[in-house]
Amino acid sequence: MDKIRILIADDHAVVRQGTRNLLDQEPDMKVVAEASDGEEAVMMAAELMPDVILMDIAMPHMDGIEATRQIKAECPDINILVLSAYDDDQFVFKLLQAGAAGYVLKDVHGHELIAVVRAVYHGESVLHPKIARKVMARFMASPGKPAAQASTDGLSDREIELLQLMTRGSSNKEIADELCLSIRTVQGHVQQIFKKLEVSSRTEAVVYALKKGLVELEDMPGNDLEELPKE
Repeated sequence: MDKIRILIADDHAVVRQGTRNLLDQEPDMKVVAEASDGEEAVMMAAELMPDVILMDIAMPHMDGIEATRQIKAECPDINILVLSAYDDDQFVFKLLQAGAAGYVLKDVHGHELIAVVRAVYHGESVLHPKIARKVMARFMASPGKPAAQASTDGLSDREIELLQLMTRGSSNKEIADELCLSIRTVQGHVQQIFKKLEVSSRTEAVVYALKKGLVELEDMPGNDLEELPKE
């Protein structure tokens, strides 16, 4: 069985070790390296090409925001999951715009973190409930254009349909089942959406779609981490 290869970027050794011990116990996961600052994370990402990076924000030499931006620019296929104690708006939106696939806080339980890593690895978008509420509040305060008048930005009707399902939190398999498509076809559509919107993650695509009025707030799920599978 192929294992999810993980890089942990955090400036606290005890946090790295504890997270590593947790993830390495899972049969489908392997921590391949640890970075103590953003510069190390960027170098290790390019060298090791992990599947998922757990990224802290406040680190010496280079913070997690800039590290995320550089990694996604150089290695767009790497999925970055922010694991931080901070939920400040300035961090949340900069990281999502930089291409982070998910954002969870360090108060999550171990089984929740494991489920989130798997979800991000499979291309899903995961936001901690507090973070999801911030995203929703931002767009309620500054709503985009009504969906009926929204620019499609070159998306086909099928791609907009997929984008709406992505906003609801549907996985590629769930989208494939609902639309009677193969998973490979769905994956192809998702990549085309990313290319047209010039984004690199589902979360970034959803944020973009909300800004442009391509999807509505009502489409967003509750983002309750407890609903994630524990196995």
